[in-house]
Amino acid sequence: MTTSTEDPARALLLDGFGRIPEGVEAVLDGLSTADLRWRPDAGANPVGWLLWHLARQQDAQLSAVAEQEQAWTAQGWSARFGLPYPDGSVGFGQDADEVAAFAVEDPGLLVGYAAAVHARTVRLLEGLAAQDYGRVVDERWDPPVTLGVRVFSVLADATKHLGQAEYVKGMLGRR
Repeated sequence: MTTSTEDPARALLLDGFGRIPEGVEAVLDGLSTADLRWRPDAGANPVGWLLWHLARQQDAQLSAVAEQEQAWTAQGWSARFGLPYPDGSVGFGQDADEVAAFAVEDPGLLVGYAAAVHARTVRLLEGLAAQDYGRVVDERWDPPVTLGVRVFSVLADATKHLGQAEYVKGMLGRR
């Protein structure tokens, strides 16, 4: 196995994923519990839900390719959050009422969960060899999805949702 300095793809992915938990902390800085649930309108996603969803999708998708149980259940995050969603829920396809049901009293839960997911992501990436990126992990698509494409897609989703959370936080300051 090579180190991240010897594998440019790994180094880039580690850097990109490393920005996510830092960004989560920055977005949460100064927000109240009520701010975590504030929505610009009834169909919009609040900051708290966006941060939860970005960590959930990362946890679910990367745990699947690593063939391991998600941190959400394996480390007890589901019970700590106490959300009214099934354990397998990651937020995909939730309607406005389901999003509105999101409530977290402790922003530290979002920071902790993002950090736990990040730690597992780092372990996954550090265990990959260059040839692993070409392994097909999902044949439901045409063309089939490789591990490299899936990992990059997860990173892209996480950065998009982080940006959305930053935008909603900016709206909070202007309301």
